Amino acid sequence: MNTTHYMSLLMNNQPWNLIIFMAIPVICAEFLTITEFFIIYNKIEKGGIKALNKAIGIFDGIYFTIIFIYLMVNAVIPLTTTNGWHTWVDVLAVLSYLSGVIFLVPITLMELGIIFKTKSTHDKLKIHFILIGGFLIVAHVAMIFGMVNPQIINSMPGMKM
Repeated sequence: MNTTHYMSLLMNNQPWNLIIFMAIPVICAEFLTITEFFIIYNKIEKGGIKALNKAIGIFDGIYFTIIFIYLMVNAVIPLTTTNGWHTWVDVLAVLSYLSGVIFLVPITLMELGIIFKTKSTHDKLKIHFILIGGFLIVAHVAMIFGMVNPQIINSMPGMKM
């Protein structure tokens, strides 16, 4: 079966690419989501769960920024300059995945006290929750379109498996 570059990335160098590019950032985001629910439901303002949530929020944004830069330099720019994309589905999968940086970087900056300094705790929680939700949406869009066989969109003779 022909695959998108997104899926090829995850399938190559098993299990390391899957862990590095999918498991770590998505598990961190899911962890943030679960702890957000716990923090909101129990009205937690301090303590271990809150500190762990903050640490993971900082880590995930920094980690994903490194992934973003790496994939832009080593995948997006070369594929674009050589016209190597496997149809629009391939582009959508990769760019959806990379757009996760739009959601994770503000979380990191907020947790580091660089942005939203004047917002109330409640407003920060709301922004945090929206940003995590946004990341999970684009990550799942990437996963869905990444699994599509690009050849069903357009015949692509000579496409590498």
